[in-house]
Amino acid sequence: MRFSLLFILSVVAILFSFCQRESFTTDPEDRLEFSTDTLRFDTVFTQLGSATRFFKVYNRHNESIRISKIYLENGAASRFNLNIDGISGDSQTDIEIAPNDSLYVFAEVTINPNDQNSPFVLTENIVFETNGNVQKIVVEAWGQNAVYLTSRFGAGSVYGLNCSGGEILLDDPRPYVLYGILVVDSCTVRIPAGARIYVHGGLGKLVDDQGITQRYNDGFFAFGPAGKLIVEGTLEKPVIFESDRLESEFDDEAGQWTGIWLQSGSKGHLIDHCIIRNSIVGIRADSAVELQLKNTQVYNTAGSGLIGIHANVKAENCLFYSNVGFGIQLEYGGDYAFDYCTVASYGVDGEALRLGNALCLDAGCSNYRPNALKAKFTNCIIMGGRSDQITLFDRLDDPSQFDYQFENCVVRVDELDDVGAFPDFFDHCQPCRNIDSQDTLFLDVAKDNYRLDTIGSVANRYAKPLPGVSRDLDGKLRDAAAPDAGCFEIEF
Repeated sequence: MRFSLLFILSVVAILFSFCQRESFTTDPEDRLEFSTDTLRFDTVFTQLGSATRFFKVYNRHNESIRISKIYLENGAASRFNLNIDGISGDSQTDIEIAPNDSLYVFAEVTINPNDQNSPFVLTENIVFETNGNVQKIVVEAWGQNAVYLTSRFGAGSVYGLNCSGGEILLDDPRPYVLYGILVVDSCTVRIPAGARIYVHGGLGKLVDDQGITQRYNDGFFAFGPAGKLIVEGTLEKPVIFESDRLESEFDDEAGQWTGIWLQSGSKGHLIDHCIIRNSIVGIRADSAVELQLKNTQVYNTAGSGLIGIHANVKAENCLFYSNVGFGIQLEYGGDYAFDYCTVASYGVDGEALRLGNALCLDAGCSNYRPNALKAKFTNCIIMGGRSDQITLFDRLDDPSQFDYQFENCVVRVDELDDVGAFPDFFDHCQPCRNIDSQDTLFLDVAKDNYRLDTIGSVANRYAKPLPGVSRDLDGKLRDAAAPDAGCFEIEF
């Protein structure tokens, strides 16, 4: 009996001694390592199904390491499930890994491709908190059945599309999802009525030969010199470009993707009955670009709605609003014509319109490149919350190089025509109605309803008839003798 008791005490002492010898690193420099930085579920589901993927977590150190917490960033709202070394649970604490050992993390996702509330791209972080460090592994899956342009693994990558002068028709009944940057050259991209283009924006990085990392926003269409964009929406079935985040909290969030970039020299672009929203920039048209813009809305942008840089742009029946930069920004000259357009700048810092004829090469614009500007606005509304909604930048002081005209337009300016600024502004703006915030104009600015107030709108019957523009943005017939200014006609 005594011998047995001594033996048991000896074993306990040995075990206790072993436990005492185990130590855990608390050094913040001792970080975890992972078998991957992104766990991708590479299946696009066409029917209800699930998939499981895994990765390994390594402790490369000579002491044990204790992970304070492992959890899914979205918590209960996550569409993923975790199993950590055989233990199920989407949040676990005090997970230990022995020296130079590892553990498995399994992630599962269940997808219903017909669930309209499911994002097209499901992206989330698995978070690891260890010794004051926070490390993350991205999990990524595809939640709806869609056509992915040009690759489902394209985040932060650039893809070229070249059809040797031919044409690509985006007429698949499924929605399209752009993931990364798509550069189109020697090719026409034709988008028929009703198509929806969802763009997954994000931050990309490029490491050059010297090891310098350059960061940029991805999620945009770029059309090279031989590329062409033809958008053929209709009133009933507009073409829509927007973010792939479909949750209601993202409805009005600007800057979710980068925008549409028409690069220098590209010609023949036509965008008709189109909605472009929630991007950084709506459309950027570079030098010598030729663009026709009809019946199009550009709104909720983190930058300007339309940027023209020495471009040739003709627009009619277009609406720009909630653009944090400018509604329309025309720089470095160019040739522009806007008919029956409404530019509304409420609740944002930028003015509705900027016109310039020089490209500044330094902060003070002491060095610049000049280019002649010709811009005409007919039957337009240029309005906003601030007292001056038009910014003019003339670096050449030569009327032939800064040719701007506003005809039958409703505008809001205050100090623009002061002495020392542009005292002859209203020589270029006639007939014009210069109004303030007390004048009746729109139906409901607070709800972004820029249709004209049916009782006493100052834009009512203020336009002049223009051949070929017989209907407004809503498809209503314009008054043949005395139409209304802006993109909407009052219907009594």
